[in-house]
Amino acid sequence: MSDWLHNLPILWMTVVVFGLTYLITTAIQGLVTALAKGERARAFKAISGGLLSPLAIIFGLFVVFTAAQVWNDNERAHAAVDREASALRAVVLLAAAFPGESESRLRALIRRHIEQATTQEWPMMAKGTASLRFAPPLVAEALQLALSLSPNTEGAKIAQREIVTALATAFDARRQRIIISQSQVNLVKWFCLLVQAAAALFAIAMVHCDNRITSAISLGLFATGVAASVLLIAAHDRPFTGEISVGPAPLLQVIPDANR
Repeated sequence: MSDWLHNLPILWMTVVVFGLTYLITTAIQGLVTALAKGERARAFKAISGGLLSPLAIIFGLFVVFTAAQVWNDNERAHAAVDREASALRAVVLLAAAFPGESESRLRALIRRHIEQATTQEWPMMAKGTASLRFAPPLVAEALQLALSLSPNTEGAKIAQREIVTALATAFDARRQRIIISQSQVNLVKWFCLLVQAAAALFAIAMVHCDNRITSAISLGLFATGVAASVLLIAAHDRPFTGEISVGPAPLLQVIPDANR
């Protein structure tokens, strides 16, 4: 699916998907009607209506197979962002064990990392261009700072270990969300899904080629199901792209704590 479609508002995406589906369906009906003459008409009518159910079932299986990947990617994306936000919040809270300059620096680094992630990484993830080539410098600096601390109480030692663990978790969660941002339904899956839908539409048009009204109603109903399925998958295809996408809200909620 093209980037321009994924970036459309849901309303316009709906108009495009349903409009194209109905247009193609109308073309299929017109083609079959034009070909349904003489021997071809008898051949079309000889196709058993029982064929429609297996075709529809196979299409439904393709939809489920494709949607399973989409739902899994979205759930993983939400989990990665939530895990990163939780880890960064833990760092901010545990920084209180080192009052003074160390606490202020840790909180400032976390705040700046979140601001950088939301303003720079999120647009790149939406385009699928975010890279793991470089580690987040601010989190890396926070990790170096945490390792350089000299705790003088048992509680501070525990806090230092937890800060280091939380920062490692944040590193991993960021890596996961960037990997997931590059995930999408590949062209082979889209091709198979749309070919199966077209096959079912042709079969419906052939079975009802002698009655244009019945054919139009049957094709319209099935085309509506096809369009709804395609819209549902396309709207969630890329977890960080489009109007329905995973946003940085959990990360932004950490900033007020970091500003204290």
